[in-house]
Parts: sequence; C-alpha cells; structure tokens
Amino acid sequence: MLLLALIPRALGCVARVTAPSSALQPPALTGEGPGTPEPPAAEGISAPRPPRTRPRLVFHTQLAHGSPTGRIEGFTNVKELYAKIAEVFGISPTEILFCTLNTHKVDMQKLLGGQIGLEDFIFAHVRGETKEVEVTKTEDALGLTITDNGAGYAFIKRIKEGSIINRIQTVCVGDSIEAINDHTIVGCRHYEVARMLRELPRAQPFTLRLVQPKKAFDMISQRTRSSKSPGEGRVATGKETLRLRAQGPATLEEGPSPFEEEAARRVDDLLESYMGIRDSELASTMVEAAKESPGAAQLARGLDSVLGEFAFPQEFVAEVWAALLPGSTRSACERC
Repeated sequence: MLLLALIPRALGCVARVTAPSSALQPPALTGEGPGTPEPPAAEGISAPRPPRTRPRLVFHTQLAHGSPTGRIEGFTNVKELYAKIAEVFGISPTEILFCTLNTHKVDMQKLLGGQIGLEDFIFAHVRGETKEVEVTKTEDALGLTITDNGAGYAFIKRIKEGSIINRIQTVCVGDSIEAINDHTIVGCRHYEVARMLRELPRAQPFTLRLVQPKKAFDMISQRTRSSKSPGEGRVATGKETLRLRAQGPATLEEGPSPFEEEAARRVDDLLESYMGIRDSELASTMVEAAKESPGAAQLARGLDSVLGEFAFPQEFVAEVWAALLPGSTRSACERC
C-alpha cells in the first residue's frame, strides 16, 4: 500500500518537470544571453533608415593681421558669425570691423557679404589705430562710397580718384567711420551715414573720426611667399553657398547664376550712384524682388514691403527696373 501511494506523487513530479519538445531546442545564438532568441525579420520589409541629419558646415578663419587658424560653425547671420570668430580668438565681437574671403588684404572685391562659399576661408579685420581728420566740403560730393558690416560699423569701400577725400592721404579704403563731428555713428546703417555726409553744409569744416584695420609688420611691407596664409589665394570650387540673412535662419543655396551676378552688380552700381553706398546683399535682395515683379510699379511696392526703411525714390526704382531688363547694360559710377 505504501508503494502504491507513492506512484502518483512520483508521476506528478515527472509531469511538473516535463516541458513541450519545442522548449528543449537550444536558444538562438544572438549574443544576448540564454533564452532570448532573435525574432525573425519580416519578409519584404527593410529596416527603417536613420533620419537624415543636416551636414555640419565648418569654416576656417584667421585674423587678417596674423593668427593661428580657427574653425567656426553654427552661425546663421553676420552678428553670430562675428561672435563665433571672436570666441575662437578670445576677443570682443565689437573688435571686428569686417571680413574678407580668401585674402588677408583689405580688398573690397573680396568683402564678405550675405553669401559664403562652402570652401571659402574667412579673414577677420579687427580694430587698429584711431585717427581724426578735418575735412572742408568744397563740393557737393566728397567722393566716398560707404558700406557696412551688418553688425553696426560703417566703413569706406571706395574713394573716387581726384575727389575731396582722395586728396587727404590719411583716409583709406577700409577705414571705419566712428564719428562725424564727435557724433557717434556706431550702429547706423550705411545709407544713414551716406545721407549725413551729403547733408553736411559746404565751405564748413567737419571732423571724421576713423578706425583703420589693424596691420601686422609683414603687412606694412610686401608679404613674402613663405608668410602666405593657408587660405590665401584659395579659390572656391563648389557652387553651393551659405546664405546669411538679417532675419530668419541661414540657408544652403546654389550659387547665383551669371545673369543674377551681373544683375546684382548693376543694382549695386545704382545704389552707389543714388545713395553713396555699396551692398551686395541688398542688391541681391532687390534682384530677387524684381524677378517676382511684372513691372516697375509692382517692384516699388515689393521693395516698400521688405525694404521700407530705405525709402527708395521712384526714379531710383525705375532705374533698377530698367537695369534689370534683358539686354540692358546701364551702370552708374557717381558717389556721395
């Protein structure tokens, strides 16, 4: 009786440790540890692709008077660009007067505007010596063309040969205009400074306080080949550019077509003629507005909506429209 009583208990023990045959198969070798087989991939369904990330745009930069090479990224406008350069070199952003592309020289044809080629090397020109000059306005036009850096500094982009300013040897292209008659103009746009200069009375002396870009010893004399900066003479080969905007994020765009470059140059010439300023980014914006306008009247309304602070006269808008018509070769060269 005792033996018969133990048999069901023993059979029950066997039932509890016996598992289905499928559970006795060895686990899949997935490297995750025992008992965690790899789930089979569904047929005809590929694994999801990782999200596409925006490419990092890294630019090389130096101080124009000489420095190690720095790397900057993550800027969307000129003010942020100056802040990045200043951070790399341990200076204040207000020390930067303007930047040139692919040359350390004060070359106004290489001035950084609203577009940077992806292969461009950026040279920052910083504050140097301050100087004051007294000028007597004997003619209506001083012979100056003004531009600005987009961050509060207006400076001289061109001096007309034979003009009043051209006869003053201490005034140079690249000099930042800090004050007129002790009235500071830091923070003013180029067109405001040009208007102030035009409105100065004739035959009455006035004072200009200027800040020249800092020069290194080897920039005072001709630089030798061995002292040439790594980015010097570098030519951008890519057609894509980073477009910096006063409002909104920077965008990666195709470079302007030959027609757009020529159109912007014509508009820049007209800006110089009517307002005494040059501004390649402003000119490009006006070309874009003209492309979307069927006529001069619509262009005037479009410019008022996006550039109303300039208060462009009607005759100027008409000149711009005429300059952008196919086959037009009109240009202007007058200055303030």
